[in-house]
Amino acid sequence: MSYSIETISQLLCAKRIGDKESRIDWLLTDSRSLCFAEETLFFALQSKRNDGHKYISDLYARGVRNFVVSQLPDTASFTDANFLVVANPLKALQKLAELHRAKFQIPVIGVTGSNGKTVVKEWLHQLLSPDRVITRSPRSYNSQIGVPLSVWQLNEESELAIIEAGISEMGEMRALQSIIRPTIGILTNIGGAHQENFFSLQEKCMEKVSLFKDCDVVIYNGDNDLISDCVAKNMLTAREIAWSKKDKEKPLFISAINKGTDRTSISYRYLGFDNSFTIPFIDDASIENSLNCLAACLYLMVPNEEITARMAKLEPVAMRLEVKEGKNGCVLINDTYNSDIASLDIALDFLYRRSEAKGMKRTLILSDILETGQSTTLLYRKVTQLVHSRGINKIIGVGPEITSSAKKFEIEKYFFPNTEALLKSEVFSSLRNEVILIKGSRDFAFERISEELELKVHETILEINLNALVANLNYFRAKLKPETKMVCMVKAFAYGAGSYEVAKTLQDHRVDYLAVAVADEGSDLRKAGITGSIMIMNPEMSAFKTMFDYKLEPEVYSFHLLDALIKEAEKEGITNFPIHVKLDTGMHRLGFAPEDMPELIKRLKSQNAVLPRSVFSHLVGSDSEKFDTFTRQQIEIFDEASLQLTSAFQHKILRHICNSAGIERFPGAQHDMVRLGIGLYGVSAVDNSIINNVSTLKTTILQIRDVPKEDSVGYSRKGRLERDSRIAAIPIGYADGLNRHLGNGNAYCMVNGKKAPYVGNICMDVCMIDVTDIDCKEGDNAIIFGDELPITVLSDILDTIPYEILTSVSSRVKRVYFQD
Repeated sequence: MSYSIETISQLLCAKRIGDKESRIDWLLTDSRSLCFAEETLFFALQSKRNDGHKYISDLYARGVRNFVVSQLPDTASFTDANFLVVANPLKALQKLAELHRAKFQIPVIGVTGSNGKTVVKEWLHQLLSPDRVITRSPRSYNSQIGVPLSVWQLNEESELAIIEAGISEMGEMRALQSIIRPTIGILTNIGGAHQENFFSLQEKCMEKVSLFKDCDVVIYNGDNDLISDCVAKNMLTAREIAWSKKDKEKPLFISAINKGTDRTSISYRYLGFDNSFTIPFIDDASIENSLNCLAACLYLMVPNEEITARMAKLEPVAMRLEVKEGKNGCVLINDTYNSDIASLDIALDFLYRRSEAKGMKRTLILSDILETGQSTTLLYRKVTQLVHSRGINKIIGVGPEITSSAKKFEIEKYFFPNTEALLKSEVFSSLRNEVILIKGSRDFAFERISEELELKVHETILEINLNALVANLNYFRAKLKPETKMVCMVKAFAYGAGSYEVAKTLQDHRVDYLAVAVADEGSDLRKAGITGSIMIMNPEMSAFKTMFDYKLEPEVYSFHLLDALIKEAEKEGITNFPIHVKLDTGMHRLGFAPEDMPELIKRLKSQNAVLPRSVFSHLVGSDSEKFDTFTRQQIEIFDEASLQLTSAFQHKILRHICNSAGIERFPGAQHDMVRLGIGLYGVSAVDNSIINNVSTLKTTILQIRDVPKEDSVGYSRKGRLERDSRIAAIPIGYADGLNRHLGNGNAYCMVNGKKAPYVGNICMDVCMIDVTDIDCKEGDNAIIFGDELPITVLSDILDTIPYEILTSVSSRVKRVYFQD
């Protein structure tokens, strides 16, 4: 559905500046995601750390002509533009979505909860889409911005909507409820996610339940006392389907749950009738998610036999875009779990950003987009526009519908009737040095294509959850004043996580500085396309030319280094090159002494080759209360010495001393900037707790053998068995970063949710684990550390710090990146 700009102006009660006629199909809040400029309305959102008004000029140059603003720019520079002036562009976006939603008298499922929202949404789509055209939130678009963008996708063909709603603080659900106006509500569960802004779990639960105040029916776990109590206290008028495994009087009684090796059979009674179904999962979270889906299907009167048949075919929801290394120098972006216009737009945007600086061709492998309710002509006209606007160089289409529209694609193209035909073709052999997005409806089994194109060099991988990284960034940002800048540490291969992908993600989220150890790390990031400011923490005198060439800003900690840098800069004809002055306030590692400040100021003022951009120091014990007196003394010394430097110059010199622990424990010492290190990667420097886990090291079982008691396992016969055992070999060893001291039963990995102790000495490339009491088979995963086994467990066993374990993961271990 499209609206005229005049209609939108009236709906928003906006002051309109400009009289150009326009039709609006697309709403934009992130300038980097622009696709259809002429049909786009940009909302200049303002936050604590950014202002959308800054991007108006660039968007205008790229063809956007319609803007919602709270601050009117100089219109003389934008003669063809329409500006809708409102008090708050975010509220205007939400209001527009709310008015759009009011046009539809269809069932709308609102899903909220701490975990499982996206899985329930996607499984409901799998279960319900054969019968009706469904509009649903793309991926995890469940925020104050994501929800209105999701609701905007409702159109004339929509027969049902499924919209996620997520909150992180009190008062947010009211706006989302007005936008979604669900008729069916599903509360998945209540847990600790985003708990920091709520007084209690009950407060959070009450806020989430408020989404359902005008629903016809509410679905939840009736065995959960907290949820049941909050539903009762909200005094909802809706019918309740509170499913239960205990109470036979509940509307939906779950009479039996039987787990097999790879499937779970579930029996239930609803309105006096007994039925059953099977799902291809055995974990408790999947079982609970399936029961919420079951209740929704029953309410929507899906026949029992259809529920049974479709539940058996449920597929796992790959909620994250996977970035993998492909064959022949290719990079794979795997998004094979669904395909629709909204998610295609998001995936293409991801592809464009990831390939923009690599100088690699962009290739799209796309299947027919099924069950949209749109005509083939209209649908693939939109697909063609998306493909062309995102600069795709090559398309490989699979399916009869997209093949029938092949002429629309004016790029290199190949089309096949089905996946089998593509796999038998010669097309894959020609793929070289390309970034390839694999995007397909689940009926096309595109996981076979991903399997074929993936470079398989090692069975051990390190998974990096970029969403968790961003969540950690925002966790610390929330503790800062809006004007406080942030340096993010990406040295040591981003603490083992992989420098480029981490740096790119941080750049996308507009951190102020990235910091690496040496110039070569910085130049590698520049060559990969990182354009933001980069600080060099341990500059080498032999690398001055590299720093100048790649605009890398060095730390300067001594007169010897300063004099050498000035001399080289003058030799190169460079002036005002930014440097970062380090002070020693008690660490006694590197830095100018406080008493050096007069001489340092004198030397800096006597030349114009370098210019101090910041002055900083390093806290020694900000993570521990027992050092608080010393920490405060460091801060006092830094304040006095740094102010001498800043007051000697007219330009702004940033001051920073807080590290991850300092951000949490000494908010008064934020100064102009802070440096975020281990906290960014999910470990609290204060108490070693996990904030949001970023890295998961996993491998697979190669072989399982039965070994009789009193036999030995491994080198030097160190693994002596005291019982008949099942011993599994996994392809990870000390050359991969698995510390030898974890062997001989000192530690364990996780296999199918259970502890599997290391047996015998850990070898260079392989180690052995005891799986006697674990139901497992060859090919199953073994988690070395991650969500199931926090890295801090291993660091405690080794009497070390998480940093050492993270940075010890070998470069030969393949990194796989996930992004919601």
